[in-house]
Amino acid sequence: PCIALDAGNLDMGQALNKSRDGSAGKTVRDAARMGALRLLAAVDEGATLDEAATLNERLSPPDRARARRLALEVLRCTQPADAVLMPLMARRPRPDILRILRLATVEMLALGEAPHGAVNAAVALARDLGGKGQAASGMVNAVLRKVSSAHDIWAGLPAQRMPDWLRKPVAAQWGEDIALAIETAHEAGAPLDLTPKGAMPGDMPGEALPTGSYRLASGTQVSVLPGYEAGDWWVQDAAAAMAVRVLDPQPGEQVADLCAAPGGKTLQLAAAGAEVTALDISPSRLGRVAENLARCGLAAELVAGDALDWRPPQPMDAVLLDAPCSATGTIRRHPELPLIRDGAGLAELTELQARMIDHALSILKPGGRMVYATCSLLPAEGEDQLTAALARHPGLTVLPPQAAGIGPDWTTAQGALRLRPDMWPERGGMDGFFIVCLRKSAEQT
Repeated sequence: PCIALDAGNLDMGQALNKSRDGSAGKTVRDAARMGALRLLAAVDEGATLDEAATLNERLSPPDRARARRLALEVLRCTQPADAVLMPLMARRPRPDILRILRLATVEMLALGEAPHGAVNAAVALARDLGGKGQAASGMVNAVLRKVSSAHDIWAGLPAQRMPDWLRKPVAAQWGEDIALAIETAHEAGAPLDLTPKGAMPGDMPGEALPTGSYRLASGTQVSVLPGYEAGDWWVQDAAAAMAVRVLDPQPGEQVADLCAAPGGKTLQLAAAGAEVTALDISPSRLGRVAENLARCGLAAELVAGDALDWRPPQPMDAVLLDAPCSATGTIRRHPELPLIRDGAGLAELTELQARMIDHALSILKPGGRMVYATCSLLPAEGEDQLTAALARHPGLTVLPPQAAGIGPDWTTAQGALRLRPDMWPERGGMDGFFIVCLRKSAEQT
């Protein structure tokens, strides 16, 4: 659910007001730190970072970007930070003080920030909280000075552990070593991947990936890259881009993209020459799809509404169903997800996915193709859904993936793609995805 947030209700609200008008004399870096603390406070209240982004809308773009980067790093390293901090304190501090301590710890031990700068900033941020913060500032100073020499301890700590509701099924499916490798990939974060419309501009930095995507370093400013204004490419994780590559749309085919936003897959389908109908339940998110299509000079019919209620005038040649899911495959870029979710609602999600699979097949012509995809690490949203769909629909067959660049360990025994964050470790990993292409039998109606 979307959570309404008010900066005035957060612990850092008073300091925020000072930073906006400059009356506290804050440096640029302190403004970014304060923005990071606001984001972390919002996550503690159950918000995603995207939902909390409006809290920093009055910061300058560089401060806003740095605030998000700092918050992301703290969220990826909360457990290691606490492992260093807690032995140094007689009792657990207040949440607002703990967030300041975690931020400074991560800055020093993970990001290489100079200790004097990080410690002094943390003390000032604590004092800005008022009387109780001022009373805690001495403790903040003493604890962080000890933390500044804890690099060896930090280096020996394991990566942040997935919550049990996620880790148990992951370890049961692939083993403890893979679970640890996924956690390591989560901590490393995600690079920036692009999908080219055609040929990538010759002066584009980065690396061409075997699957056809293009990879740049995390934190790259997208809008200044060559080809942005011309619409030569769009931002899309390499794993997400595989769904359309597995579907292999052909020029002139009628293809439905049933959960289209933010639009990367719609753009891929249109760039391949398909006649695309893109649906999404959110009109505002569908607006982003329209913006991306316009920038890239591509066209698709956009329909706002529930995919389960939509039926085309005639059966489709192909359907792409990137179904609503737990999004557990995207923790590299959304590290707050394990902190604000507890696995509740999974049964409802999997039931919805099954209904959407059945509906997608019902609007597909005999002999047509459907790709079912989820950005999930949970077998219940991938392998188990495939098994159940094959049992419900006699004559449905799995088409083994034929796209370029598929690794030898990416294809399951059923013929689906199972992509995990620990794959491509030498290149920076990928999001977790389950992707399968299904063919409806020529006899099915």
